[in-house]
Amino acid sequence: MSLAVEIPDPPELGAQNPAEYDDVDGVGVADYRREELEAFLEDGAWADAFEEWAAHTDLTEEEYAIAADLDLLGEFDFFWDDFADRVGYHAPGLPEDWRERDIHPELDSWSIVSSINASLTELGQIVSDVLKAEYVDWEAEYEAPDDLPDF
Repeated sequence: MSLAVEIPDPPELGAQNPAEYDDVDGVGVADYRREELEAFLEDGAWADAFEEWAAHTDLTEEEYAIAADLDLLGEFDFFWDDFADRVGYHAPGLPEDWRERDIHPELDSWSIVSSINASLTELGQIVSDVLKAEYVDWEAEYEAPDDLPDF
C-alpha cells in the first residue's frame, strides 16, 4: 500500500533528555547532536525517509489526516546515542486514554489508534536508519593536526 500525501516539514528537535522518554532505552552521553541532526533532516533526510515510509506504510489517508491534524509528525525527536552508535528517536503517539480525552472527532476505534501509533514508530525507525546510513559521519569531522609526532 502507498500513501499519497505531501511531505510535511521536518520536526524541530526537542531539548528533552531522551532517558526521560518511556519508549527509549539506555542512552549514553549528553551530547545528543540535535543541531546537526536537525540540519540533516532539513537537508533532505526527512524527505527521503518520509517518501520511503509513505511508499510502504499501511496507514490510510484518513488515518494520516488525523495524525497531521494533531501535529504528531512535529513531535518526533531524534538524537545521537553515542553509546550505541546510532540515531535514537522518540516517536509520538496517541495516549491510551484517547477516548476519555476526546482528542479528535475521527478517532473512533482502537484499530485506528494502533495503526497510527505503529506507523509513526515505523517512520521514526526509517528516519533514524536514513540519518545513520546516509548523513551521519562524525568521524569525517575530525582532522588530525599536521604536526603530530611520529611514534
